[in-house]
Amino acid sequence: MKRFFDIVISIIVLFLFLPVIYIVSRKIRKNLGSPVLFKQNRPGLNCKVFEMLKFRSMRNAVDFDGNSLHDSERLTPFGEKLRSSSLDELPSLWNVLKGDMSLVGPRPLLVEYLPLYNQEQAKRHNVRPGITGWAQVNGRNAISWEEKFKLDVWYVENQSLWLDIKILFLTVKKVFIKEGISADGHVTTEPFKGSSND
Repeated sequence: MKRFFDIVISIIVLFLFLPVIYIVSRKIRKNLGSPVLFKQNRPGLNCKVFEMLKFRSMRNAVDFDGNSLHDSERLTPFGEKLRSSSLDELPSLWNVLKGDMSLVGPRPLLVEYLPLYNQEQAKRHNVRPGITGWAQVNGRNAISWEEKFKLDVWYVENQSLWLDIKILFLTVKKVFIKEGISADGHVTTEPFKGSSND
């Protein structure tokens, strides 16, 4: 039922938002250049790696040695607005249709974080990752990693279709009030360096 729900809702949203997707693509090309899409490998269900799609929100800026500049230096005012609106997540609906992701589930994080999880935190990979999740509607980037992982695991152990519907409605509310978009001192959130209570 969850998979059927994901497919139906993703198709409806993609269809309704086609004009928005077109406009956002044009604005990204104008403000940030090509490519329009940001692609990155992320771990999914059972830690299987897939290529996640999002709209690009940062400049391809590098230092004299060719290394990418810090996120705060690459994120433009346009990119910041794109992220705060959550419109940058629209291409991830393709990942949902492919079966890499679900509409609701723990957010797919970086591949390099995999060895850093303790046994409890690793349970977040027992389900498909989501575009939104229980942690996103309970603090998003404004809460600690430990709190996020506890919320992720709680979702894994208590998931249901009705909980997914509740999270989707709460997500829409969070997008409108623009709450929890970034952590203190970071444009999004600080990197995960491992748990202190392994």
